[in-house]
Amino acid sequence: MFLEIITPEKKIFSGEVKLVKAPGTKGSFEILPKHAPIISTLEKGQIKVVDTSEQTIFVEIAGGVLESQNDNIIVLAEPAA
Repeated sequence: MFLEIITPEKKIFSGEVKLVKAPGTKGSFEILPKHAPIISTLEKGQIKVVDTSEQTIFVEIAGGVLESQNDNIIVLAEPAA
């Protein structure tokens, strides 16, 4: 899967990943390869990213929107203060 996390100021992350866990406004959720298409609003919290080398990265956000389709994930996020 390919993930991009973008804020109004800069691109925070761009690369191949195995797993993304996001703080959805209706509860946190994970996206794995071949996930069904989804669009979700995000609340304040951490996005957990596991990349293809099994490294875990956490990104703090203040909110945003996530779209996942055809193993491409785009997160438009407000940076945490």
